Amino acid sequence: MNTVLYRKQDRIAWVTLNRPDAMNAIDRETNAELWRVWRDFDGDADVDVAILTGNGPSFCAGADLRSYIPEWLGRSALDIRRNASTGLGGITRGLHRIYKPVIAAVNGHALAGGFELALACDIRIASRSAQFGSFEVRRGFHHGDGGIVRLVAILGTGRALELVLTGRAVYAEEALAIGLVSRVVPEEELLAEAERYARMILENGQIAVRSAKETILEVIGRPIDDALRLEAIYGYSSAGDPEDVRRRLADFFKKRSDDGG
Repeated sequence: MNTVLYRKQDRIAWVTLNRPDAMNAIDRETNAELWRVWRDFDGDADVDVAILTGNGPSFCAGADLRSYIPEWLGRSALDIRRNASTGLGGITRGLHRIYKPVIAAVNGHALAGGFELALACDIRIASRSAQFGSFEVRRGFHHGDGGIVRLVAILGTGRALELVLTGRAVYAEEALAIGLVSRVVPEEELLAEAERYARMILENGQIAVRSAKETILEVIGRPIDDALRLEAIYGYSSAGDPEDVRRRLADFFKKRSDDGG
C-alpha cells in the first residue's frame, strides 16, 4: 500500500497521507515518501500549489509511536545533530524552503507531529471535526520538528506556552478564533474549500506569490531595518515577468474602465 497518495491536476498537487488504520501516523516509510513527494512538487514546473490532507477520519496523528519515536530513545548526540537537517515529513524542516504554497486540508486529528505538519503548511483549512494538539508532553517529550517555532510565530509566545505546556486539545472553532486556521467548513466541503483557496492563489502571478512567501520567511524575527530592507529588495524585484505584469495592469485598467471607474 502506498503510504502517501500523490496526484497532479490543473496545476495543483494533491498529497494524501494514506495510513488510515493508524490515523495516518508517520512511520519511516511514510516519512521517506513525503520527502520524495515534496522534492517532486518543488521541481515540477507544471504544478504551483499543493493541498495536503489525510485519508479517512484523521489528518495525521503524528510520528508513529510504535516505530518512529522509539528509534530516537537513547540515541547519541551526534545522531540528534545529524537529524537537525531532516525534519518529520520534509516540510517541517529540511524542505521548508519550498516557495510554492502548501495548503493543509485538516480533516480530523492533527496531533503532535501531525500538528507540526499542519503548522508547516502556509494556509490551514479545517473541517468541523478537526482537532489540534501538542500532545508530546503527555508522552514525556515535546515538539522537535518546528511545532514550537511556528506556534510562537503564528499565535505568539503566550498562546504557544499555554498550548504546549498543557498539552490540551484545540478544536476547530477555537482554532479559527485564535488564528490557527483560516476557515472551518463542514467535512464534505473541506477539499472543495481547499481547492478554492488554491485557485485564488493560481490566479495571481506565481513569481510574485513565491517571492512573497520567501520574503515572509526571511523577515520573521529580524530587526525592523533589516526586515524593511529585505522586503524592499524582494518586493521591487518580484516582477520577474514584466510582460505578465503589464498584461495584469492592462486587464485591471480595462476592468475599471468597463465598470465606469
